[in-house]
Amino acid sequence: MTETTTTLAGTDAPAALDPSVPLDLAAPLLAAVLPSPAGGLAVLLTEDGVVRAAGFGPLDAMAARLPLALAARGHEVLEPAALADRGAGPALVADAAARYLDGEVGAMDAVPVAQPGGPFQQRAWAAMRAIAPGSTATYAELAAAAGSPTAVRAAGSACARNLVVPFVPCHRVLRSGGTLGGYYYGLDTKRVLLAHEARG
Repeated sequence: MTETTTTLAGTDAPAALDPSVPLDLAAPLLAAVLPSPAGGLAVLLTEDGVVRAAGFGPLDAMAARLPLALAARGHEVLEPAALADRGAGPALVADAAARYLDGEVGAMDAVPVAQPGGPFQQRAWAAMRAIAPGSTATYAELAAAAGSPTAVRAAGSACARNLVVPFVPCHRVLRSGGTLGGYYYGLDTKRVLLAHEARG
């Protein structure tokens, strides 16, 4: 499986925001619960500011979804304001979440993310990041955008396996006909996020 670090519209980007800061590959991940329109957003990131897991649940539940090598590093729980003291990368994550909450619904697009997955999944996750806030796409449209128009079920699977919600906005992917489809954190959370972005 590959792991790609992505930023705007799913383009490849260097992992470190500040290359002068050495990356300690054994250091615990940084963890915080950030305010969001859908309640607490648990986020785990490496010290370079790359989000490795995020979602609407307890931090321990997010940590359990990490690849084993990252999970084994453990995590240091911080208050949201304390992320800004840990460097430019963590500060960007906290700032983007705050701006998203305040209605700047594209703010999370600049946050680098990384998660393991095969080539199609990586393309699908990049395509999800290209769906503009306030817009949606169907699973079929997502499959086509990821370069495999017949892989509609695989597109749904990429949504279900997404570890970095809502930085990779799988909530913007719907069934044909506009029905919500599924969502790992429940359809009420999906509705809240879509409504928040529609107002933005």
